[in-house]
Amino acid sequence: MNKSEKIEKMLRKPSHWMEPKGPYSEIVFSSRIRLARNLQNHRFAISSTKEEKREIFNELSDELIGINTFKNGYFFDIQGLSPLEKEFLVERHLVSFDLCFEYDISGAVIEKNEKISVMINEEDHLRIQGFGGGLQLFEIYDFLNPLDDEIGMRIEYAFDKEFGYLTSCPTNIGTGLRASALIHLPALVLTREIEKVIRKLKEKKILVRGLYGEGSEVKGNFFQLSSSMSLGRREEDIVSLVTETVKEVVEMERNAREVLMKNAQIQIEDKIWRAYGILRYAHLLTYEEVINLSSAVRLGVGLGIIRNVTLKHLNKLLIYFQPAHLQLFYNKKMDNYERDLRRSLFVKEILSLDNRGENDG
Repeated sequence: MNKSEKIEKMLRKPSHWMEPKGPYSEIVFSSRIRLARNLQNHRFAISSTKEEKREIFNELSDELIGINTFKNGYFFDIQGLSPLEKEFLVERHLVSFDLCFEYDISGAVIEKNEKISVMINEEDHLRIQGFGGGLQLFEIYDFLNPLDDEIGMRIEYAFDKEFGYLTSCPTNIGTGLRASALIHLPALVLTREIEKVIRKLKEKKILVRGLYGEGSEVKGNFFQLSSSMSLGRREEDIVSLVTETVKEVVEMERNAREVLMKNAQIQIEDKIWRAYGILRYAHLLTYEEVINLSSAVRLGVGLGIIRNVTLKHLNKLLIYFQPAHLQLFYNKKMDNYERDLRRSLFVKEILSLDNRGENDG
C-alpha cells in the first residue's frame, strides 16, 4: 500500500481503543502507556547529526517492520507525508505533534488495530506506545512489555545498571515508562471542585494536562492524568499508582454528578438537551462548539438522561470532527466555513446512526 491507501484504510476503520469496552469507560475515554528507549552507542536524537538520524531511522525501521506484531500494520516515513496526513496521525493520538512537525528524519510503525504505535527519532530514538479504551493500564502493560523485550532482543538499548534506561529527558530516566489516562470530568468542573482535585493530584506527583498531552489545553472537560518521574520506581508501581489515582478521580466525578442532579437537576438537564439540540440541528458547527457541546451530551449519556446516543458514537465523533479527519473523510481540502458546514453534517449523521440503532462498522 502507498501512504494514501494506508491513511484511507485507517480513516475507514476507527481505532480499536475508541471502543468504550474497558472499565469506567463512561468517564475514562482511553489509557496509554509509553516507553522511552534509546540505542546504545548512538547520541540522543536531539544531538545527532542528520547522518546519524538517518542511520538510526533505517536500522529501527528494518527491525520493527520485521516484528510479527506489526504484520499487516502501517509504516510511515513522516517526512513523506503531507501536512494534512501528519495532522491526521496527531489527531488520532498515535504520534506527537513534535514527531511530525519538529523533527526532520522521523517515522512511525503502527499495529493494524492501532493498539500499538512506535515513534522513531522523536525526543528519544524510540517511543513505544500502547493504547486501550477505558481504564486498562495493566492490560496495556501486559501486551506492551513483551514487545519491549522483543525489540530489546533485536537492538541494544542504552541502559545503565544504576540509573536504568537512559533517555533525553531526565524525568524519563529509570523505567522510561509513563502511564496516562484521558478522563472526562464535567461535573467536577461545573461544581468548581476541579482546582482542588488538581492540587491533590500534584501532591501525588500526577501530571494534569490537556486533550493532546504535554503543552495542550483542556478542551471539552477532558483531562490527561499521567505519571511523572520514573527513576527509582518499578514499572508495575507506576502503572498501579496511575490506575488507583484514576479510580479515585472517577469516584469524585461520580459524587459530583450526584450533587448536580440533587441540587440542580432541571438546570443540568436543560444544559444537556440544549447541547444535544444544537448538535442535532445546527447548520454550522465550529471545532470548539462540537467539543464543548458533545461534552454535555456525554454527561447526559453517563447520567442516563440521553438514551438514544451511545458512547461508541460519541467516541468516534471526538476523533472524526477534527479538521484533518474531516477533510480526509470528505476527500476535500476546505476553508473554515466549509469545514464548519461539513462538520455539522457529519455530526448529524453520527447522531442519526444512534437514533436508528445502527452501528458504524
